[in-house]
Amino acid sequence: LIFEKCRQFKIEMTSEPIPVVPAAHYSCGGVKTDLKGQTEISGLYACGEVTCTGVHGANRLASNSLLEALVFAELCAESAAEFKKSHQTDFPPIPYWDDIGTFNSEEWVLIAHDLHEIKNLMWDYVGIVRSTLRLERALSRVRLIRQEIENFYRRTTITDPLIDLRNLVTVAQLIIQSALLRKESRGLHYTTDYLKTDDENFAQDTVLCQRMVL
Repeated sequence: LIFEKCRQFKIEMTSEPIPVVPAAHYSCGGVKTDLKGQTEISGLYACGEVTCTGVHGANRLASNSLLEALVFAELCAESAAEFKKSHQTDFPPIPYWDDIGTFNSEEWVLIAHDLHEIKNLMWDYVGIVRSTLRLERALSRVRLIRQEIENFYRRTTITDPLIDLRNLVTVAQLIIQSALLRKESRGLHYTTDYLKTDDENFAQDTVLCQRMVL
């Protein structure tokens, strides 16, 4: 299968090296939970790769994501079931989304363009090698994009791609702000302005709350 795929891209793996490049495929951060998946909001649980359970530290060891997906999922399910037994809460029905006053936009190119710009910006400025200047420039641009997306979101009938984009730009801003707060290099966070690890000041997780995302 690998041989056939290489041939499709005109690469002869029997006679030449296969090009290898880095790629972003996992985030070590996420929603803060305890070991049973309980967030700081009572009754709200999270598990899997969306969470920050503490098993990764500053970098992820291979297959540790399986630990999050299976072990913590079971613990989370058991804890949520126990919570439900001891908290008899009647949840009101979820009302239909009120989209009165919005318009059904056909400007899908705006969503596609913003998605492409965020991906490129994060790769170029918040990638493997970071610097304070790159991060500050990225944060400035992401804040502007986020405001543009928010304005579009509030005037437009919502769609899955628009919701995805809104969430994506929020996570991008969280990552950049977290990187700027850490004045050191540690694990997968490498900055040319702070080459050494600083255990005295930064041997801990970075936790952001809503009021910090401005």
